[in-house]
Amino acid sequence: MQRTIFLIGDSTVENNKAPFRGWGYCLNRYTAEGAKVDNQALSGRSTRSFLNEGLFEPVKERIGEGDLLLIQFGHNDEKDAEDLHTDPNGSFLDFLNLYCDTALEHGALPVLVTPVSRRFFVGGGFLLYTHGEYPAAMKRLAEKRQLPLIDLEAKTRELYLQLGEEKTAELFVRLRPGEHPDFSDGHDDKTHYNEYGANLVAGLVWKEMLKDSRLKGYVREDVPEVS
Repeated sequence: MQRTIFLIGDSTVENNKAPFRGWGYCLNRYTAEGAKVDNQALSGRSTRSFLNEGLFEPVKERIGEGDLLLIQFGHNDEKDAEDLHTDPNGSFLDFLNLYCDTALEHGALPVLVTPVSRRFFVGGGFLLYTHGEYPAAMKRLAEKRQLPLIDLEAKTRELYLQLGEEKTAELFVRLRPGEHPDFSDGHDDKTHYNEYGANLVAGLVWKEMLKDSRLKGYVREDVPEVS
């Protein structure tokens, strides 16, 4: 039976235009036979705007028994814009619960994924936390509802600190002036991955899925360790 791993989230997950890549773009490299990725994540969306713009409708129409729904939001929920912002201990949880309830009603399993860390190093190699209370809220919800959680904020943070500031920069989109027509003055992104970075982060997701008996059947066990 074909099983689908649905992804909803923002630009750090989506199948965006090169040279930008979300980790969801690479996740199909790690899926098991009989499982496929359906990436519905879209740039600039929060839990609120993803629902209000009707972007969850294609998932609701297709998700079914035995599927997964991976949910990663937080980057844009933090913003002040009225159409995006959510309270991490209020409306953010309300929207997450709605997505989870929908998946469960259709016989699918929701998986909460904390937002990936940003590349904000400060003096002495310290890496800033930038997501406030949103990751903790997701963890509490996962524990309360006994749902799988992939703590991607923590795992990406570990990766960046292991690599160090200079090597971590190689995971992100960095463009010299004139290298890309859309960025005539160059670009040094601290949030969005290139394909190399996206693949490493997809590998982190894969490793975490292998650790959970509810998820491991959806991913391959024979993929070499990502380094």
